[in-house]
Formats: sequence, structure tokens, C-alpha cells
Amino acid sequence: MSESTSGKNLYALGEENAAEFFRGIVEPLADSFDPAQVAIYEHLMQHWIPPAPRLQPVIPAVVNTVFVLSRVTLGADIKITSMILDAMKRRFPEARIVFVGNRKSAELFAADTRLKHKLAEYPRSGPVSERVAFGQDLRKRLEAPDRIVIDPDSRMTQLGLIPACEPEHYFHFPSRVIGGTTLANLSDLTGDWLEANFGVRGTAFMAPRKVPAEGERPWAAINFGVGDNETKRVPGKFEADLLRDLADKYKTLWLDRGAGGEEASRVTAAAVGVENVRFWEGSFAGFASIIAQSDLYAGYDSGGQHVAAAAGVPLLSIFVGAPS
Repeated sequence: MSESTSGKNLYALGEENAAEFFRGIVEPLADSFDPAQVAIYEHLMQHWIPPAPRLQPVIPAVVNTVFVLSRVTLGADIKITSMILDAMKRRFPEARIVFVGNRKSAELFAADTRLKHKLAEYPRSGPVSERVAFGQDLRKRLEAPDRIVIDPDSRMTQLGLIPACEPEHYFHFPSRVIGGTTLANLSDLTGDWLEANFGVRGTAFMAPRKVPAEGERPWAAINFGVGDNETKRVPGKFEADLLRDLADKYKTLWLDRGAGGEEASRVTAAAVGVENVRFWEGSFAGFASIIAQSDLYAGYDSGGQHVAAAAGVPLLSIFVGAPS
């Protein structure tokens, strides 16, 4: 097959079967944290995004607005983006710090009066061309006098391939290649990058509006959501058995029913016969508040584990089918 034919087939896949394209090709390449595979990802994306010049950005003499892009996924916004938000508040105490992302992510920081929010709903289900157009349009929406843009390797810019402002004021954190082939901790790498570029480090945090929760202590918070990725689940009786084990050790189990549908039915069935379960049926930010008040968090590899880590709550994180 010729290179031009394979390129046309790839483009057709990205346009007509975008979910499979991202889940089967893009995410394994990007989430491997292997510089060689990230280079392949960038080459593939040239079918939609022409290479852009990359300059070493500089901090202007005056900074009135700092736009910080969301990573789109909730867990990454806690683990990485929140560190950047914290650092920007310290580095630019007089500037407007604007978090650019969807409502769910913004709710994680709703109680922080220092942060502003600019709504940006990335189209997670559209064809590649629609997602690229979103990133190109984003640049127009981030106009402000004396501003800089911080990109934590956001899916909104296709991992930094679409600069969200002029290159000299665009700070892109290359999270997937900055550690090279080492096993360096991503939080440490984020802190090192912040210190090298801004002279400050940041701490992961979240600030959802507190949800009053009830129940006899100690509590365990549990989330069995997998974000429509069934490869993250342990099949069979695992979830029901885990709930029964936890019920023997914790007086109250707070179990997140997720967004409803199949996930809600599955976790409800797993909890049959467990008397000390209380179900949460609300926003992720609300459940994050419950996690922060709990004595243990348990769940699959998801945003909940990053909430627990940021809140200093002991956690049991279950990894199945991890790409790396």
C-alpha cells in the first residue's frame, strides 16, 4: 500500500470512526509516555494539522491575564492542571487566572475565588477535523491584553499541536516527552517545568463546593466508573466482593452511581445485600467533596484516585488494561 493510500485511509478513519481512531491509535501512542511513540502521533496528526513553528516563550513585562487550559479529563486536571493553576496564582498575584475548560472540570475549583472560568466544551465525540477546528477557534477566544496561555498538554490543542496564542507567549508543558524514557513521577516533572519557566512550583489541589454528607464513621468512598472503557474493569464478582470486604471495615460506604444508565445498574447490583451503602447521584465535583471527607477511597484508574491523592485520603486504585 502506498503512503498516499495509507494516508487517505487514516484520514477516513479519523473522520468516519473518530472514537476508534482515538481509542485504538491516538491514546495508546500518546499515553505511552514514550518520546518515539509521541513522535509517531505527531506525524499522523499532520494529516489534519500542519507543523507550526515552536519558539522559546518569554514572560512579558506585564501580565494581566493567564489562561490555563484544561486537560479535558477530570483526573488530569487535578493531577497536572491544578498544579499549574496553583503556581500561576503564586507567580502572578495581581493577574486574572482563568481556567479554560468544561463545566465538570471547572466545578472542581468552584470554591476558589481566585480563579475565573472560561467555558470551553471540547467535542470529545466528533470527527478529528471538528476537534481540530475547535482548537483553532480557541485561539480567537483567548484574546486579552497582556496575556499568556499555559497549555498542560491539552486535548483541546491536540497535545500542543495547535498553539492557543502567538508562539512567544504560549507555554506548552510537553508532559508525554519531558521525562524521556525514565520513570520520573509526572507530578515532579510538572513541578520542575514550572520552576524552570516561572521560578515557582505548584501543589495539586481541588476546591469543589463542600457537600454535607452523613453516615457513621469511618467512611469509604467507592467509584466503579470506567468512562466507557470496559478494559479498565475487573469482570465477575470482583466489585460485589470488594464492597462486602469494605463493609466489614467501614461503617458507611458512599458509592457513586455515576452518570446513570448501565453504570448505575451495574454498581447498584453489586451493592445488593450491603446494608451500610449510601448512593451518590450527582456531579463528580460533589462526589469529590465526599471523597475528601472520607477515610478511604477505592476505585478503578480514574479521576477519583487523583481526588483522593490531592486530598490526602488513603486510596486503593485498581489498574486493569493500562496502556503503559
